[in-house]
Amino acid sequence: MVASLNALHRFPVKGLSPEPVDEALLEAGAYFPDDRIYAVENGSSGYDPAAPRHLPKTKFLTLMRQEGLARLRTRFNTQTGRLAIHLDDRAMCEADLATARGRAEVEAILADFLGGSARGSLKILKSGGNHRFTDSRDGFVSLINLASVESVATAIGRPVDPLRFRANLAIGGLPAWAEQAWIGRHIGIGSAVLSITVPTDRCAATEVDPMSGNRDLAVMKTLVGAFGHNLCGVYASVVKGGVVRAGDTIRLIADGPAGGDETPPS
Repeated sequence: MVASLNALHRFPVKGLSPEPVDEALLEAGAYFPDDRIYAVENGSSGYDPAAPRHLPKTKFLTLMRQEGLARLRTRFNTQTGRLAIHLDDRAMCEADLATARGRAEVEAILADFLGGSARGSLKILKSGGNHRFTDSRDGFVSLINLASVESVATAIGRPVDPLRFRANLAIGGLPAWAEQAWIGRHIGIGSAVLSITVPTDRCAATEVDPMSGNRDLAVMKTLVGAFGHNLCGVYASVVKGGVVRAGDTIRLIADGPAGGDETPPS
């Protein structure tokens, strides 16, 4: 069995739609391209764009608390800076997030859509410097093992969409939970090399169906009850830049980024 990269996703606005991409240029020391570059402040967060720092996810709109956001279909154009929002088949807006007017339009639409579930006034924030609105301080690139997701689905007794885990890279061809043994090691994907840093702690966002917005599966309870932990997936940092594409083989690297390759465990 050969491990491979099955799918790539970015999440330009924290808490909003995943966007599939065919390939990505990963840069050493950088985040996944165009991922979590915006967030929607849910009441005063204390975020300072001139001195950005990691803040708890509870400061922003997230599926963990505003599950209805999953009903919205959003698309961010990285060339124009415009965000399009649809609800079902209805276009709600297409606004330029680089302008105060465009941000205000999106803020008003989201506030109206959420009704009373927002904690405070909404404000679109843009990441500054080498900062992104990731859940983890070490969350440069997130990976999910599709076999681990299938293991959770078996324990629940219902299908589990991998998009519930909102990862950048979805990996196939591994045994369930094998990714946890990668922590502290390096992997090669395409021409890039990643260092696997920490496991991914999961939250109630995984309970939300990414299409309907219904909170319908007890993923957290299942993880703890069936597996004794709340982990699913891992984070990585990029130590050697390169292009990664769907279909790329994934290799464990024996001695760090300069070492020889070996086949991932099967």
